[in-house]
Amino acid sequence: MQIGIIGLPKSGKTATFNALTKGDVPVDVYANKSNIGVAKVPDIRLDELAGLFNPRRVVSAEVNYLDIPTVAENFADSKGIPKEYLNGLQSCDALLVVLRSFDDPSIVHLDGSIDPLRDAENILLELIFSDVGIVSNRIQRLTEQLKSAKTAQRDQLKKEQAIWEKIKDQLEDNVPIREQSFTKEEEELLVGFQLLTNKPIILAVNIDEAQIDSSESIESDFAGSFDLQGMKVVAICSRLEMELAKMDEESEAEFREGLGAGESSLEKMIRISYELLGLISFLTVGEDEVRAWEIKRDTVAQKAAGKIHTDIERGFIRAEVVHYSDLLSYGSIAECKKNALLRTEGKDYVVKDGDVMNMLFNV
Repeated sequence: MQIGIIGLPKSGKTATFNALTKGDVPVDVYANKSNIGVAKVPDIRLDELAGLFNPRRVVSAEVNYLDIPTVAENFADSKGIPKEYLNGLQSCDALLVVLRSFDDPSIVHLDGSIDPLRDAENILLELIFSDVGIVSNRIQRLTEQLKSAKTAQRDQLKKEQAIWEKIKDQLEDNVPIREQSFTKEEEELLVGFQLLTNKPIILAVNIDEAQIDSSESIESDFAGSFDLQGMKVVAICSRLEMELAKMDEESEAEFREGLGAGESSLEKMIRISYELLGLISFLTVGEDEVRAWEIKRDTVAQKAAGKIHTDIERGFIRAEVVHYSDLLSYGSIAECKKNALLRTEGKDYVVKDGDVMNMLFNV
């Protein structure tokens, strides 16, 4: 999973990146290149299973974060996302929009005042402008192709052009892709274009320490101002979270308790990201490795096997499955099997969150 981080200058975007990835990118220096970082998905089930199997290594699922530089004049003049960063964002599974709510007189806001609602509306509008540009280019290319197309091709080209015209009309009415309705055929057409307003979005309201106790009400009030189809709102104190992320786990836990800061921004953001993207994790265990694998909810066993290796998916025979809670209760695969808790499932079995799976295959 890859999440792209965007936001206005001075919004705390890079501090948020550091908090999520335990990074140390300078926050007071303008960067003209993207920052890339990896966050391990916290999963206590891995630690519990490692206690049973004593593996050589424990491998968490991962989230890649891409911190995109912003160009102030682009947002001010409504020109869309800068082209040099557009490809990076298009490759992301979701977008994290950082919105400034903290008040710091030493950090001047681009628009002269603190208004995260206004900033959210402006950035979401920029995403629409970027998509309009992509769709317009596609329509223009189809128009050119029609001039020299053979009769057999013309109907298909006209059909696709009509679809893009419909999409463009709705975008220009400020309706993002994720709120538009499509047939299955139209959805398949959209996949290859990776349009930004078709991606799930997390609106991260960057608060200061004085607002921590009010974070839930801030989230609720903010969420009430948007149609949250394909969107979620979270309030985080990025500067504080960045500092806490530098501490060891024990010290961080003590500080959190004293500050009333609750769960870490990493845990909160990944939980919300998983919910928004419809993700779950299945697990594999053994003496060599205990590992979590991230998949889409409702993925069948054969497709899940492909997450491990394409050969396993291709030669899939069946899967041995036990839920991790049963494995913990009985202490071993052998005991689970003895108590009829280890099941054999076929290729169409829908994998559940927390399934411990052994894929059997032949290639």
